[in-house]
Amino acid sequence: MKALYVEGGTFLHLMSPRLKLIGLCLSSLALFMIYQPVPLAFAAIASAMLYLSLRIGWRQSWVRMRMLGLTILVVALFTLVFNGWDEAAAVLFRLTALALAAAAVTATTTTGDFIDELTAAAYPLERLGLVRAADLGLAVGLVIRFLPEVLSRYDAIRDAHHARGFKPKPLTIAVPLLILTLKNADEIAAAIDARGIRRQK
Repeated sequence: MKALYVEGGTFLHLMSPRLKLIGLCLSSLALFMIYQPVPLAFAAIASAMLYLSLRIGWRQSWVRMRMLGLTILVVALFTLVFNGWDEAAAVLFRLTALALAAAAVTATTTTGDFIDELTAAAYPLERLGLVRAADLGLAVGLVIRFLPEVLSRYDAIRDAHHARGFKPKPLTIAVPLLILTLKNADEIAAAIDARGIRRQK
């Protein structure tokens, strides 16, 4: 599978994964407590500068952010229709800042580090009998690891449509993408159980 992590030696790469995740959580809370478009615009610019400091490249950045960017744009347009310009601008800048900050953290933190930190954070909940810390960390790690694979399959299915002279349509792409993803998910689940990674009830 492909990974979202990018090798590098920037200050974010050298920063503790725990500090990065805590900083991301706190900045997310702060962004949702701000409602004025102007400070949110500055936050979006700061997040963009942080992401650009990783020097991932425009092409790779486009591949990583295109679907999320489209989602943010759609949400902003719906907000514009129902709530007006000010609210739409606030939503656009807030989600953009959050997406770029999260992308920067994801690109500089390995999946293993994510699993370790989330597992450690979930231990208090495990002691209360609410969750299994190891299973929660594994689940989130698989989601992070699986995302670029799903995007890669989307591109392959779309290219196959073009190669056969067909115009890609949402339904003709979504169905095979869903089937391939579910099939791969079953294979991964079987491999996890065969290795005894998940604790059995």
